[in-house]
Amino acid sequence: MLRIANTENGQVRGLPAADPRITSFKGIPFAAPPVGENRWRAPQPAENWEGVRDCFEFAPISVQDTPGLGDDIYCREWHVDPDIPMGEDCLYLNVWTNAKSANERKPVLVWFFGGAFQWGYTAEMEFDGERLARRDIVVVTVNYRLGALGFLCHPQLTKEQPDAPCNFGCLDQQAGLRWVRRNIANFGGDPDNITIAGQSAGGGSVMAQMACMDNEGDFKKVVVMSGMFGSPYTVNDFFLPQSVEQAEKKGERLFEYLGVKTLEEARKLDADYIRSKYSELRNNGEMFFTIVQDGHFCTQDPMAAFRNGTRIRVPVMAGNTGDEFIEYIHAADEDELSEKAEEYFGGRAEEFFSFPEARVRNDSGYSPISSPELGVKKAFLGDNGQNAPENCYYYRFISDIPGEDAPGTFHSVDLWFFFETLAKCSRPYEGRHYDLARQMCDYWANFIKTGDPNGFDINGNKLHEWKPYTDNERNEMLFTSDGAKASTEQSGFVRFLLDTMK
Repeated sequence: MLRIANTENGQVRGLPAADPRITSFKGIPFAAPPVGENRWRAPQPAENWEGVRDCFEFAPISVQDTPGLGDDIYCREWHVDPDIPMGEDCLYLNVWTNAKSANERKPVLVWFFGGAFQWGYTAEMEFDGERLARRDIVVVTVNYRLGALGFLCHPQLTKEQPDAPCNFGCLDQQAGLRWVRRNIANFGGDPDNITIAGQSAGGGSVMAQMACMDNEGDFKKVVVMSGMFGSPYTVNDFFLPQSVEQAEKKGERLFEYLGVKTLEEARKLDADYIRSKYSELRNNGEMFFTIVQDGHFCTQDPMAAFRNGTRIRVPVMAGNTGDEFIEYIHAADEDELSEKAEEYFGGRAEEFFSFPEARVRNDSGYSPISSPELGVKKAFLGDNGQNAPENCYYYRFISDIPGEDAPGTFHSVDLWFFFETLAKCSRPYEGRHYDLARQMCDYWANFIKTGDPNGFDINGNKLHEWKPYTDNERNEMLFTSDGAKASTEQSGFVRFLLDTMK
């Protein structure tokens, strides 16, 4: 087994994973610590080391609110350890490989975690890369800066470093990806067969990397999980880039809240002090959440780039869970509903009301519809209208999820299944759930290898055919309690909303 590997900065030693045929390397530096003068700068090259560096444990997580202190679903699900090491020195990545030598050229997955660009880390239980590595994939999970330390924008930064004034967390991801390109062959990976993938803000990160044309050639496929959004009712600004001017104003308010006037003073502050003060400001609505259109890393809206064909053109797998991010028409009664339908759909309002779903009402509003489902499908239809469209595969995760809290298919629950890490979860999953997880991981592995999810499962059985989603063939893959089921779009309501979305 490949327990020692070379990198551009020195040798690293890994450990056998739970399956000794897999080696895990944890805490490999891919950039210099972003501390002191490197705070709020693009990632700088890592320093060399002598001898063999033991890479046995995850590096400290990015500075963020302490995990595991609450009783929300995510603290119960995987943010379970309030004592997990945390620090500003956080630019490390992790590798799982089943290669026996450095010349095997296996397909590579590069994973960006989610968490609204405020929370999250590669050490989360569900991101264990072992099951994918068993399928002959080299798995890399990349850490990046978060919150005020990762996404600050300020006039003094713009003046001091105009080529990289902001978007530091995204630049960390890009640096991690480029490290993989330069080094992954030493771990048995193929630098010319890389897939980048992420979920939630990680999915938004993948969209941003795909819209950055400087990344052309650095990856061959992408997976976007719950990271594309659209609304037929209002402007949906999830991951919509801010202007530099908008973002700089937030940065100025943060400096004021921190009690500093200059960048030099801010770089001398304790990172935990910045974290605590930023958390207070964020809880009052001043959140560094979206990428900034800085003219360098980000030159365009990633969703628009997908729809109009100006993204890096590669095959895509994308989808959502059934119960996440539902959009509504907020109306007090049917009269107001009719007024808003006229506003949203104009001369097609009567057609809107021909669908029974239009008058469905619950405590949140009328006409519920999945924002990520519409976002993905609208993007896919845009790509399908281009010359030589890429294959785009849509999925929806709608399995039952056990537990006394009856959570439904909540945002992020599918991560346990795609990584096939259900055994680490405290929920009382049963055999059918494990069968579904195996199928989902198999489809994902096939896509990572070839850009096509079809083929055989890990046991050699042929998987149900999953066709691309196109204008002519609205194909879907449904991940249900009874396994993976190929389907076509059944809802005329969804088609109507896709047709009328601006």
